[in-house]
Amino acid sequence: MPVKHMLAASAGEVVACLIRVPSEVVKQRAQVSASSRTFHIFSNILYTEGIQGLYRGYKSTVLREIPFSLVQFPLWESLKALWSWRQDHVVDCWQSAVCGAFAGGFAAAVTTPLDVAKTRIMLAKAGSSTASGNVLSALHGVWRTQGLSGLFAGVFPRMAAISLGGFIFLGAYEQTRSLLLELGRERP
Repeated sequence: MPVKHMLAASAGEVVACLIRVPSEVVKQRAQVSASSRTFHIFSNILYTEGIQGLYRGYKSTVLREIPFSLVQFPLWESLKALWSWRQDHVVDCWQSAVCGAFAGGFAAAVTTPLDVAKTRIMLAKAGSSTASGNVLSALHGVWRTQGLSGLFAGVFPRMAAISLGGFIFLGAYEQTRSLLLELGRERP
């Protein structure tokens, strides 16, 4: 079962990144640009780099999201199973949400270097070696210039945001799943 979940999550991430990456590229450039007009930034990317400019960092985003999912979801399931075993009954929705927060925070921490590489690639000057999208090269460049602290830049805000997201998303998921299972039992 875990392998099926991992494959499904990975496939979902590959498809989701088709939408996520262009919006992330525009958002990040807006955050570091003198012009914060989104349409202007979007148009400029298309004019100077073409459609591939909107997908700069696609590979690095997928290479961040798949390991994230491969850590988060099995860890979430394992934490729920452990908590259920310790209390001798299935976890409540709020307990599932807490497990989701811990799983998300841990997955965020261990994939932060990949997030740093993705951000460097997306924000690199067009035509530069970093903009080419080589994740290992981007990681090596950060390691060489900033060391371990550079690879984990932003780890605490990333963990906090993703822990909160994991709490809300996985808690809501579990609540909805429970309600749907209950409705299914009520119908003959």
